[in-house]
Amino acid sequence: MKNITVIGAGTMGNGIAHTFAQSGFKVALVDISQENIDRGLNTIAKNLDRMIAKERITEADKATTLGNITSYLDLKAGVAQADLVVEAATENVNLKLKIFGDMDEFAPANCILSTNTSSISITQIAAVTKRPEKVIGMHFMNPVPIMKLVEIIRGYSTSDEVTKTIMELSKQLGKTPTEVNDYPGFVANRILMPMINEAIETLYNGVAGVEEIDTVMKLGMAHPMGPLQLADFIGLDVCLSILNVMHDGFKNPKYAPCPLLVNMVMAGKKGVKSGEGFYDYSTSRKAEVVSASFK
Repeated sequence: MKNITVIGAGTMGNGIAHTFAQSGFKVALVDISQENIDRGLNTIAKNLDRMIAKERITEADKATTLGNITSYLDLKAGVAQADLVVEAATENVNLKLKIFGDMDEFAPANCILSTNTSSISITQIAAVTKRPEKVIGMHFMNPVPIMKLVEIIRGYSTSDEVTKTIMELSKQLGKTPTEVNDYPGFVANRILMPMINEAIETLYNGVAGVEEIDTVMKLGMAHPMGPLQLADFIGLDVCLSILNVMHDGFKNPKYAPCPLLVNMVMAGKKGVKSGEGFYDYSTSRKAEVVSASFK
């Protein structure tokens, strides 16, 4: 396996492309927008510069990594030589189904099709292809170049051979793959999102403020960041989407998103990406100033 195609140049997509390229794979980075590709490549370059500053890699390593990435605006051309495709588009089921239908048509017959989805059914995605045995989930964690975990999710028809291949490939990237079964939210988000949602409910009910909730979880539970800060980092729109998938999938009211979360997303307050969520990021990307809405 030498040629990897990554669909989507956003936060997760450029991180996945960076990780494969730095590990010596040839990467085709596909997006519908040149602006997105330029932003993604710029992010990769900046992240490599940080690694150089920390003396983890050299300037030559940076040049080699960037040289391993070729960008495409056309999906058909981008997947033409792929041994593996990693889809990292927006967490929207209809969009993913469309992409997988197209990838199945254009990618080589032996190509494995994977998705970085954090909640959507692998079995549902595989069903729109003619190769369901070659469809699998590769849920990387953000930031991809740093975080070690990859959730490997088998769909109903995913073959043992494909699962073994992807587990071994993940190890080649320096990651720790963990196999889980195909249920809404898998493991990571099935546990994480209800915690985030409950933190938002706690704020919504006036039990405590933003900083107080995050401080309790950081100092009392040894979490590296509080749940509200983490929600901002993930993206409140992404949190809402995942909770909706879990609520629809399990039909259990405990997964229903908090009305405050719904309203914030509708108002465009999506966290770091929009400049404001539970914290104000207008002057810093660090969660240092609580949003005026919660003061």
